[in-house]
Amino acid sequence: MMASDTAQSPQATTEDPRATNRDKFELELEFVQSLANPYYLHSLAQQNILDQPAFINYLQYLMYWKEKDYARFIHYPHALHHLDLLQHAQFRSEMKKDEWRDILNQKQYDHWRTWRDYPGISTAGATPTDPQETGVQSSH
Repeated sequence: MMASDTAQSPQATTEDPRATNRDKFELELEFVQSLANPYYLHSLAQQNILDQPAFINYLQYLMYWKEKDYARFIHYPHALHHLDLLQHAQFRSEMKKDEWRDILNQKQYDHWRTWRDYPGISTAGATPTDPQETGVQSSH
């Protein structure tokens, strides 16, 4: 078989547009969600990726994920908050510092730990897990 026989024409390699769009959607969704990880942001900053104009433009392009129709697919809401922060040069620069990574990580943890304590959010109907709240006595 000759090499030219195995080469495909451009029309034969063109994918289904719906499949291409789905692949792009999944790739961008995965990337946006990775922005929720302060250690990943720190790594990008230390590699100077956050300083590259093309990457900064890409971050700006990704802001469409904040729209209702797209945001509903996000499992890690901090990703959208971090995407907002990444729009600012000072934040991108500060993320190179270990202290900023640790502060961001701690703030994220504190939010997750206390998010139900915010006024206006009802936890009525939630099952208490504290033994004193449930009236269950410890066997110790």
